[in-house]
Amino acid sequence: MSEQKEKRRGTSRREFLKKGSVAATAAATLAGLSIERAAHAAGSDVIKIGLIGCGGRGTGAVRDAINSGHPVKLVAMADAFDFQLQKSLERLMGDEKLRKHIDVPPDRQFAGLDAYKHVCQSDVDVVILATPPGFRPVQFAEAIKNGKHVFAEKPIATDAPGVRLFLAANEEAKKKGLAVGIGLQRHHQAVYIETMKRLKDGAIGDINFMRAYWNGAGVWVRDRLPGMNEMQYQVWNWYYFVWTCGDHIVEQHIHNIDVINWLKGTHPIKAQGQGGRQVRVGKKYGQIYDHHFVEFTYPDGSVMLSQCRHIPGCWNSVSEHAHGSNGYCHIGRGIIYDKKGNVVWRYRGRARSPYVQEHYDLYSAILAGEPYNEGDYGAYSTMTAIMGRMATYSGKEVTWETAINSNLSLQPTEYSWDAEPPVKPDKDGYYPVAKPGVTIPW
Repeated sequence: MSEQKEKRRGTSRREFLKKGSVAATAAATLAGLSIERAAHAAGSDVIKIGLIGCGGRGTGAVRDAINSGHPVKLVAMADAFDFQLQKSLERLMGDEKLRKHIDVPPDRQFAGLDAYKHVCQSDVDVVILATPPGFRPVQFAEAIKNGKHVFAEKPIATDAPGVRLFLAANEEAKKKGLAVGIGLQRHHQAVYIETMKRLKDGAIGDINFMRAYWNGAGVWVRDRLPGMNEMQYQVWNWYYFVWTCGDHIVEQHIHNIDVINWLKGTHPIKAQGQGGRQVRVGKKYGQIYDHHFVEFTYPDGSVMLSQCRHIPGCWNSVSEHAHGSNGYCHIGRGIIYDKKGNVVWRYRGRARSPYVQEHYDLYSAILAGEPYNEGDYGAYSTMTAIMGRMATYSGKEVTWETAINSNLSLQPTEYSWDAEPPVKPDKDGYYPVAKPGVTIPW
């Protein structure tokens, strides 16, 4: 557990809470976060879980929590769409091994964009947040306000104001003694933990160059269902709108970016890059790019080259690499080479699924009453990815200070089905897409 408690150097958390209109909004949101007793007292028998966001990842998170072996029970569920909730519940109840850990009667099933409040205000001990990332900051703040431990999927926001709101709520979580886990599971994966220890102990010397990739064919896309209004459609097809997803550099590539931040013990100080839409250009693909390439520079002058791509038929890789004065490391495979290319160390251990392990570690801390908080590095890595998106969308070099101090909120003025979404299609059904050299996304 020492790895996930690793202290982060770099920008102070106080720098995330700058004065200004967005900081004032965050303060108003957090006004009700009084210091209360933690939701679950050490020594209690069963940890009651509330799931918010009942898609594949949320359903999987419940399965992972149960498979951790700790005494947990799912007792409440919420989703924007009732049919998603029912599908998730059916899947969980259909598994004989999971069924005895599920007790969600109709009066603890909540649907709608405000459904998360009902779960946060119930008597659950832990809230699992697996909704689209744009909703994460407000939902996290609500959970902490109500004294709940939280497991939040990554990323924790899609814009800088959201990151600052999340960090402010996370400070309240620490004051209340609430545990916070973040779904960056590589921090709980044995091969990464053991390899990272060796790299930090100097196994390849001074590390001055890193590479990170999430290049693949892409993910699902959802057609508009009959009767959906524009807000419902965008939440349903959430991966393809920046306010809900953050673009795939934020939603997906964050995993690889986070590994490099972990290695360096801090976040980059600037970024420049390029990207665009070359293949996924149809209306159903909303606003996001299908490729990003970013050069991140860290405080010590070392550089990470970052690639993510959603284009079929191309070179694919999901991996992280470190190059040092005395050798090279493929981090995810746990292989270290000397300068001549000879393997000098290889991870050969075996361990449980990191998706299960991250829940085991979280619930172990809750049951023991031990401090446990992954919120800060989840926020720093999210902000790093957002800075990368700012660089590719604008085509300009972006500094950390510019990125984190941005007051550009991507979110709608209210979360309701009747509200206007923050982006709308033109008369031909196409959505606005960032143009490098023209768009200023901060």
